[in-house]
Amino acid sequence: MRKHDPDVPEVYLEPGESRVVRGPVVLKTVLGSCVGVAFRIPRLGVGALCHPMLPNSAAKRTPELSHYDGRRYVDFAIRELAKEFDKLGATREETQVKLFGGADVFSTGKEASKLAVGKMNGERALEVLMEEGFSVMASSLGGNAGIHIEFHTGTGEVLLRRLQRTHHSKSKASRVDRG
Repeated sequence: MRKHDPDVPEVYLEPGESRVVRGPVVLKTVLGSCVGVAFRIPRLGVGALCHPMLPNSAAKRTPELSHYDGRRYVDFAIRELAKEFDKLGATREETQVKLFGGADVFSTGKEASKLAVGKMNGERALEVLMEEGFSVMASSLGGNAGIHIEFHTGTGEVLLRRLQRTHHSKSKASRVDRG
């Protein structure tokens, strides 16, 4: 990502948060086993990022599950954003989607469990996006280290920095193509 204009606001998302913005904004977050789903609707000047932590809200689906609590779950967060985009008049075909995270950050070097939460988060995100009619244009899922992402909603560019397992190592940065 090119150095962005200092007038472009930056917003950091914590785990379990979602944000929908109008106009250029840089949405940032750090992902481990969580997933980050970036949405961009150029015609409307809308971008969004969600940072859910767990795959399914169905087990927690009770009248007490608030909108705030629901955003911690992959299925809930994606479906809630889809509803917001529908209200704005966006079509699924024009909505650009990029998916990140889902790492097995707790791996001990032995064969990773098939039930690792990162893997489940990534798989569930792909399922729900498909069920909702979205196509994923770029993704970086899995691995065994966390990542830092910066999503520029105005250009669609995503800067992805892989975090090293040791705090003394430098991280590697890469750019996910514009869309």
